[in-house]
Amino acid sequence: MTHRAYSGFLFTLEDGVATVQFDRPAKLNALTLEAYKQLGEMAFDLREDDTVRVVVITGTGKGFCSGGDLNDIGGKLLKANSSELMAFQRMAGRITKGLLAIRKPTIAAINGFAGGAGAVIALACDFRIAAESARIAFSFPNVGVPSSDLGACWLLPRMIGLTKAMELLLTGDAIDAHTAERIGLVNRVVPDDKLEGETRCLSRRLAAFSPLGNGMTKTAVYKELAMDFDSAIDFEGWLMSLALHTEDSKEGTRAVSG
Repeated sequence: MTHRAYSGFLFTLEDGVATVQFDRPAKLNALTLEAYKQLGEMAFDLREDDTVRVVVITGTGKGFCSGGDLNDIGGKLLKANSSELMAFQRMAGRITKGLLAIRKPTIAAINGFAGGAGAVIALACDFRIAAESARIAFSFPNVGVPSSDLGACWLLPRMIGLTKAMELLLTGDAIDAHTAERIGLVNRVVPDDKLEGETRCLSRRLAAFSPLGNGMTKTAVYKELAMDFDSAIDFEGWLMSLALHTEDSKEGTRAVSG
C-alpha cells in the first residue's frame, strides 16, 4: 500500500485503487485554501499515473466534505481584488476539471454531509454511492454567493434535469440520501456500515476491466455531450477502431471466444 502526504486529506493506493479521504472531521472535512490547491494538482497527477486504475473519494467521520472552510478562506477572499478572485476560482475549478479529465472511473463514497464545493466534487465523480445518513446541499445561497462554483451549474442539470437542478441551486436546501437516489443524483444508497464494503466491491470490479476501455468510454461520454448524433457515431467508430488494435482488446476477445 502506498501513502502520500497532502494538506487536509489522506491518499492511499492499493491494488490499483487510489483512495482520497478528506480528513478534517472536526470541520466536517471543510477545505482550506491549500487543500483546494493540492486537490486540483492531485487530480491532474492521477490522470497520468498508470498505477491508478480507479479513484475513490470519501471523508472521515460524519462528513464527506462540507465545502470551503470560511474561517480559512473567507477573509482572504473578501480582501481579494477581482483578478485574485478569478485566480482562486480557476484554481478551485481544477479539482472538478481534473476529475472529469481522469481517464479512469471515479467513485464518490458519500459517508455524510456533502455541501457546497463538497457536493460539486461528488458530482464530478462517475459514480456516487451514499450512506443512508448522507445529506447533500448546494449550500452556496446560505452564505450569500451564487451556486456557480466548480461547474455546479453545468454538471447538475445534466444529471437530474433543469427543474430539480434549479430548485437545489437556488434554495440551497439539503436533501437526504434516498431523495438524492430518487432524482438520479446518486447511483445507490446503502446502510452506513455497508458503504465501505460496497465501494470496495465496485472499485475492484472496475479495476479488473481494461484501463483503455474504461478511459475510452469515459472520454466518449463527456465529449459526446457537446456533439450531434452523427458526430458521436463517427467519434465512437474512431475510438472502437483504435481499441480493436490493442492487446487489451485482443486478450478480451480471446477470453470470451475461448
